[in-house]
Amino acid sequence: MTARVVVVGLGPAGADLLLPAARRALEDASLRFVRTARHPAVEELTAEGMNFVSLDHHYDAAPDLDVAYAAIVADVEHAARAAGSAVAYAVPGNPGVAERTVVMLRALDGIDVEVIPGLSFAELAWARLGVDPLGGGRIADARTLDRETLLLGGPLLISQCDSPAVLSDVKLALLESLPPDAPVTIASRLGLSDERVETLALEDLDRGDPPDHLTSVYVDLGAAPGAEFARFVALIERLRGPGGCPWDAEQTHHTLTRHLVEEAYEVIEALEALPPEAPDGPVDPAVYARVEDELGDLTAQVVFHATLAREAGAFTTTDVLSGIHEKLVRRHPHVFGDPTGRWQAEGAGEVMRNWEQIKAEEKASAGGVKSFVADVPAGLPALLYAHKLLRKASSAGLPAMSIGEAAGAIGRAATRLEVVDGQEAVTLVGDLLAAVALVAREKGFDAETALRAWGARFRERFLALEALAAERGLDLGALPPDTMGALWIESHGTR
Repeated sequence: MTARVVVVGLGPAGADLLLPAARRALEDASLRFVRTARHPAVEELTAEGMNFVSLDHHYDAAPDLDVAYAAIVADVEHAARAAGSAVAYAVPGNPGVAERTVVMLRALDGIDVEVIPGLSFAELAWARLGVDPLGGGRIADARTLDRETLLLGGPLLISQCDSPAVLSDVKLALLESLPPDAPVTIASRLGLSDERVETLALEDLDRGDPPDHLTSVYVDLGAAPGAEFARFVALIERLRGPGGCPWDAEQTHHTLTRHLVEEAYEVIEALEALPPEAPDGPVDPAVYARVEDELGDLTAQVVFHATLAREAGAFTTTDVLSGIHEKLVRRHPHVFGDPTGRWQAEGAGEVMRNWEQIKAEEKASAGGVKSFVADVPAGLPALLYAHKLLRKASSAGLPAMSIGEAAGAIGRAATRLEVVDGQEAVTLVGDLLAAVALVAREKGFDAETALRAWGARFRERFLALEALAAERGLDLGALPPDTMGALWIESHGTR
């Protein structure tokens, strides 16, 4: 005979909020378990003469909630298999909302689980707060509150804020996303005579009356990356769709290529305007505003290509985000867990070596050739191409020249260039630039970035030279070299 468990929702507060069907199910049962007797409805029903078998002792005996829940479910399962009739199992709120033991019961073989719903704490809280959850309201457990949950934004109801320590943890987590004076609301003992709904500053969240098992926290996190990104994806799809923009509708992956390159370079130009120590140091709002704007343009290109791929049935924007998330977790085993002990990393250099080795093994396992350099795009700017080749070779274990050795190679190449021409000169210049790329890499940056920064400085200096010449009515194209050199020094104080 199949064992039966009738799971009954006790509602969020006293017996007056217990649904009639739930009360009837409890009255009909000959054996009633309750996950916790620390519930107003249990206290009132017990006073009326209804008997319960409390499972609170498992919380005291278990080292954590997982062990406690397993023991609770085992007790209910054993009783159900031994009983000749249905066993009632009462839980706070609604059995279908944040009730892990019910999920565990449903997973058991040979147990017929019937669920009698109840009013959850969430429905009562939303009503008291005046928030419609259809507007994006979400529920989170205080003990598992993480950055990912907060980044989703919107109205958030945080349950299980049942101790001062948990409330402090919630406060610290929220301070990563909100300012100290952001409003938060404590909702405690809702539906009871001493219920409290109080809005206060986030920094004061854990400074008031101690919370209990009937305490929740509400906060509106506002717009967040997840919601804004979804809205932006929908915008690009709208522009591509019927009644959208004719220009957007005509684009293909290939027609957008030059725009992607242009936007990438404009992002680089904006970033190079930041001080070298950024993000540390003083913040120039105007410079960061340009970085923000250019990053938006580049993001539009990424989403546009993903939208075209979705139309082709290849992949979606969600696939792109999921894929890069999984890749970064795989490539950071020293952060997310390394059961083999193979990928320990003490510094950035070891991290990069591990990254390249993991990447090469992934390529090989996917049917490709295990090579460190085969996938370096040949179309990269030459200095950046050299930088990546040197980095890959170092990750494979090839010893690099020291800065002193590279400087010597640069000097020898420069000396030889004074007496050679043709292809030998081309080869020597390549050797010289490769040595420069190696020096830059050993110093922690790439020569491409350094040369671009030099170009920006030179451009600004030449503009100043032109301004000085115009001020004096001089024609730069007609000036002799000595006069031009003197004007350059005057405008900058240096050659």
